[in-house]
Amino acid sequence: MSTKQQATIAVIGGSGLYEMDGMTGATSVDVDTPFGKPSDSIIVGELDGVKVAFLPRHGKGHRFNPSHIPARANIYALKSIGVERIISVSAVGSLKEEFAPLDLVIPSQLIDRTRLRESTFFDTDVVVHVAMADPFCAHTSHLVHHAAQALDINVHPGGTMVVMEGPAFSTRAESFMYRSWGADIIGMTALPEAKLAREAEICYATMAWITDYDCWHQTSESVTVEMVIANLMKNVSTSKALLRQVIPTLGGERNCPCESALRDAIITQKKQIPEELKRKLAPVTGRYLR
Repeated sequence: MSTKQQATIAVIGGSGLYEMDGMTGATSVDVDTPFGKPSDSIIVGELDGVKVAFLPRHGKGHRFNPSHIPARANIYALKSIGVERIISVSAVGSLKEEFAPLDLVIPSQLIDRTRLRESTFFDTDVVVHVAMADPFCAHTSHLVHHAAQALDINVHPGGTMVVMEGPAFSTRAESFMYRSWGADIIGMTALPEAKLAREAEICYATMAWITDYDCWHQTSESVTVEMVIANLMKNVSTSKALLRQVIPTLGGERNCPCESALRDAIITQKKQIPEELKRKLAPVTGRYLR
């Protein structure tokens, strides 16, 4: 693959969103990474005149469950083709009465309940501590919110997402516990994507489409795969329309903290970091460890 920049904007498609309608001049880009192969080929093309990359998180045909998504490879591959902003699309359950199925939430906070996933690029020979107080890019999230309002989508800006391991849904006790924490929605895929995007200095925002009330809701039937898929498919066309609305607004110079997240985060002295590791991580750390 050429190292020439391919696209600065990327969409990671979640359940039900395996391709982008309306892309012209689309080409398939295969990227080999030190962390294995991404979930699928990256499709790069133009959407209404804007260069964009698209990657299906679960692979075409939904081949990867949440615990086995190659998140490090996905984010590394997108970074290596020049991506600076990611819009993540995902299906979530609601933990609040006022967040109804088919609504859109643009979360601002995360609670990590995963336990089986590699969540950093820096696992050996270099210590890096990025700031995650605000795990989503506020500026990018604002643009998504503004675009949703323009389309008259029932949207909730802000809110806290619990990210559980899965692939099974929550027990009722867990669902009530998450509600007691003040969480608003629950999903399975925003982590480690958000952490890895921050390490890669990529702006990251999520369109979280509600499919169900999880299993806490006493007057609603417990969540089933059939319910999730039915509501998920209703949201797909709306999601595609929203992407076409927001993508043209995402260009330009970045002035958010995401752009320089690694500047003060690399703790290990440069001379102690092996040259082989510097080469391995060059797309992520090149500007600091040359």
